[in-house]
This record gives sequence, structure tokens and C-alpha cells, in this order.
Amino acid sequence: MERMLEANRARGSKLRDYTSIRHYSLQNKRVGTHAAMTVRVTYRFPGYKDFEVLEESGPAAVRKRVFKRMLDSEMHASSRDDLRDATQITPQNYAFRLVNAAAVDGRRCFVLDAEPKTKNPLLFKGRIWVDAEEYAVTRIEGAPAQNPSFWLRKTSLLHHYGKFGPFWLAV
Repeated sequence: MERMLEANRARGSKLRDYTSIRHYSLQNKRVGTHAAMTVRVTYRFPGYKDFEVLEESGPAAVRKRVFKRMLDSEMHASSRDDLRDATQITPQNYAFRLVNAAAVDGRRCFVLDAEPKTKNPLLFKGRIWVDAEEYAVTRIEGAPAQNPSFWLRKTSLLHHYGKFGPFWLAV
């Protein structure tokens, strides 16, 4: 974990800005509801994020109470240093346990269970894959530490990261 933190600090100090596209989807099989949203995320050093909705479908109530609320929470958390620190993948926020090693996109990775240490609703419970050479997170699988809405019974998240020059960014 210390190597990962040091590598993140070194990379993070050089990353000024980037833009990515995220896709969110919600499916309720019980009532036959589906909603989706495509969002452009703009990152600015030292961690600020802005969101622009590019496309959305499904019931407006779901988009407002679930997707919009998630985006607002993440934007708020990125706006202050103390909130950003409280959501980072660090030993201060998570208890880690090495599970095994596995390959991701042909690269050897350490697989760790990540258990949040606090009830912060912006943390997750699940697994991370850490590149064994560069100590960068390459994948996250899990669920929010707290259910983001009473409208949802089961929430899962899956993040993939790829190497772009010296940086590992969401793909």
C-alpha cells in the first residue's frame, strides 16, 4: 500500500486535467424500469470534477433521485480537500487484505479486498486490482458502502483503468 500511495502522489502531482465519458445504468426488473445516463467528466488539478450530462433516458424521477444525486455528491466531494481525502483509496479510509494475484489486460496485479473504515457514503466495499509494476489501481469491483437511495435494492460498481502515457485513467 505504501508503494501504491507513493506512486499515486508522484503521478497525481503531474496530472493537470483530463476528460472522460461515463455510462450509468439502472435496471429494476421487478417493475420493468430502466434508466441510463451518459456523462462527460472533466477533472482539473488537484481533484475538482465537473459533470455534463450528454444523454439520458428513462423516468425523470429515477434520473433525478439516483443519477443526479450521485453526480452532485461526487462533485461536492471533489470541491474540498478534506472531502477528497476522505474518499481516496488509502489505508486511512480502508482496511485491505491481499487475496491473490491475477492478470488484467496482460499485466500482473495484486487483488485486495477493500473494506471501508467509516460510514462515508462515497466509499465502496469490494475489491481492487493493483498493477504489480507501477502500483496503480487498474480495476475496482464492488458496491457503495451505503445504499445511495432507498429506491435501490442492489447497487454495484465496476471501474476499469488504463494506462495513458504515465497516467492510469478511467476507461
